[in-house]
Amino acid sequence: MNISVLTNEQIHKIHSASLSILERTGVLVPHVDMLRRFADAGAKVDFNAQRVRIPADVVTRCLEQAGKQFTIYGRDVSKTAAFGQGKRNFNAIAGEASWVDEPGAPRRYTTLDDVASASRLCDALEHINIAGAMSDPHELPPQGRCVAVFATMLRNTTKPMTFWLHDRAGAKWLIEMTIAVRGDEAKAKEFPMWYPFLEPISPLRFPFDGIDLLYETARLNLPVPIGPMAQMGLSAPGTLAGTMAVENAEILAGVCITQLISPEMPVCYGGICHAFDMRTTQMIFAGPEQAIFGAAMTQMGKHYGLPVYVNVGLTDAKRPDAQAGLETAATLLPAAGVGADIYGHMGICGVDQASSLDMLVMQDEVISYVNSVMRSVEISDETLGLDVIDEVGPGGTFIDRMHTAEHFRKELWFPKLLDRSFFQAWQDAGGGSMEDRCRRKKEDILANHTVEPLPADVDKTLEKIVNAARKETIIV
Repeated sequence: MNISVLTNEQIHKIHSASLSILERTGVLVPHVDMLRRFADAGAKVDFNAQRVRIPADVVTRCLEQAGKQFTIYGRDVSKTAAFGQGKRNFNAIAGEASWVDEPGAPRRYTTLDDVASASRLCDALEHINIAGAMSDPHELPPQGRCVAVFATMLRNTTKPMTFWLHDRAGAKWLIEMTIAVRGDEAKAKEFPMWYPFLEPISPLRFPFDGIDLLYETARLNLPVPIGPMAQMGLSAPGTLAGTMAVENAEILAGVCITQLISPEMPVCYGGICHAFDMRTTQMIFAGPEQAIFGAAMTQMGKHYGLPVYVNVGLTDAKRPDAQAGLETAATLLPAAGVGADIYGHMGICGVDQASSLDMLVMQDEVISYVNSVMRSVEISDETLGLDVIDEVGPGGTFIDRMHTAEHFRKELWFPKLLDRSFFQAWQDAGGGSMEDRCRRKKEDILANHTVEPLPADVDKTLEKIVNAARKETIIV
């Protein structure tokens, strides 16, 4: 399947518009050392205003040297997420402030225990290959929160991980923990387990901490997804084209920042712009515009030869219902058809309003469905089956043929949650809904799934690092 939203001419127009934005309007970079690096690279820098105007040749040079392929690994190095290598990857949300225990229940603040539950659920779900913390624990202060989150995740999943970082001090401790798990710095660099997320603040601004912590993560040459969230009509022009131009400009500026810190640092193009709902005054996660953005921004990222992350497979719904299923699938498919590398963040209830394990379970099923749609179809003498067609003849049946027995498991997708039973069988089983089945699967995983424990010495080392961070008042 191949889906194109933009023509080559339109891709070049967006690219040219973004270069014009960067050179004429520029970006705000509140980081003195980075301002100096931009000036040394040939950008026009107003140090007082912290404004950087980036000429096209600087952008081109940085794009050319950026790393365009990378892999992150789990504690179990056989569990991977490969970028720029023709693979599809799916991650749970890195962390929300609120949590919903059951669909329709009141929200509450998230906790570190929620991180453990989310990590264990992600560890069990077949199609979520990057475990997300799903919680930004309220009982811990933002400074260094990620230290405790990372330690908790390491104990509850063997997959690659994603979570939110706060600042450079926290990143330093995360590097030490990664080295402790891998055994030495060389292996920690060879088998990265996580990555920092650089999120420009639309329109055209960068956060100090988001830049500053990259100086620390560069020690292990960790890859950097660059993902602004420009909103059409709010923090970007009220048009699809204008929003993509702003989003693209911010990503290109982010690529420059990574390369000025460390040439050849691998990056991921995060084309995660959204529309803004003028009726409800909130961001739209899963309207038709998001399907367009997902496919179009994938084309833009691939134009630069970069792996691409897009915000699709999400939903504006608050529970795993028909709306959630429709929106998850309808936004996932176009981006998958263009070849995005990672889709997410999954498990969000509504528009960044809470994390929901039930929603994540449902989305795992939809991902399985979409992956099956994207499979290659084998056309060969064997699969065409002319001999068996001739044997059966007009009016016969293929149900009892060896050819059918040999092929149906490969050719058919079998759902684990979607219902295909006869009506009476469904009614006899309780007449449950998709939401009921998601809940039961979640409860079964949390009750029965076990994760290979950390070696005792590594676990003790992690605890020492967390305690050391706490003593330095990073965690209070």
